[in-house]
Amino acid sequence: MKTNMKKTILMIGLIVIFCGFMAVIDGVLKVDYAVKSIIKLALFLILPVIYSLFDKDINIKELFIPRKRGIKRSIILGISVYGIILGGYLLLKHIFDFSAITGALTKNIGVSGENFIFVSLYISFVNSLLEEFFFRGFAFLNLKRISGRRVAYLFSATVFAVYHIAMMVGWFRPAVFLIVMVGLFAGGLIFNYLNEKSGTVYPSWLVHMFANFAINTIGFMLFGII
Repeated sequence: MKTNMKKTILMIGLIVIFCGFMAVIDGVLKVDYAVKSIIKLALFLILPVIYSLFDKDINIKELFIPRKRGIKRSIILGISVYGIILGGYLLLKHIFDFSAITGALTKNIGVSGENFIFVSLYISFVNSLLEEFFFRGFAFLNLKRISGRRVAYLFSATVFAVYHIAMMVGWFRPAVFLIVMVGLFAGGLIFNYLNEKSGTVYPSWLVHMFANFAINTIGFMLFGII
């Protein structure tokens, strides 16, 4: 595989710009969740699709071709991830204070106990697919074609972890925040590996969904819904 340096720099630059813009939305402007979701849809889906129309090395349709390979393994892994995240919270909730999360969500983007059920459904099914398309489809599988495997792996996992910093500011104490960042980076590498085998975004999407199911379950507990 021959590396195309100009295209690599252009793609990496666009991905960083899109993520940077979302960081401003999350960390500075702190707009309503519905508005944020519309902006994210444009940055993480519409603009990459438009870019693909001008670059023959970018194949969007291929990312969504259903394939059985890796699906069963992803479901098993997803269930395991659900148990690990939920179990970790139950073990640590008496050691670390997680109550700041609900306050930050309500204050920054208007998510509360009243609308959390609708937000959780969107996060689990729609937002997870959007992120998998952008970080694993656009920023990994397609970037790998022009940049090489190592660059695509490290860049995609790094930008995935860093992207979450702005939205999680004020959620955790520094020690927990560091653990979360390391977990996100490692998760990004694992998601890349799952999708590399199938060439689609579905394997990582399944695991991502189960991870979000666990996070949303914790959210229901923190908001006092369950």
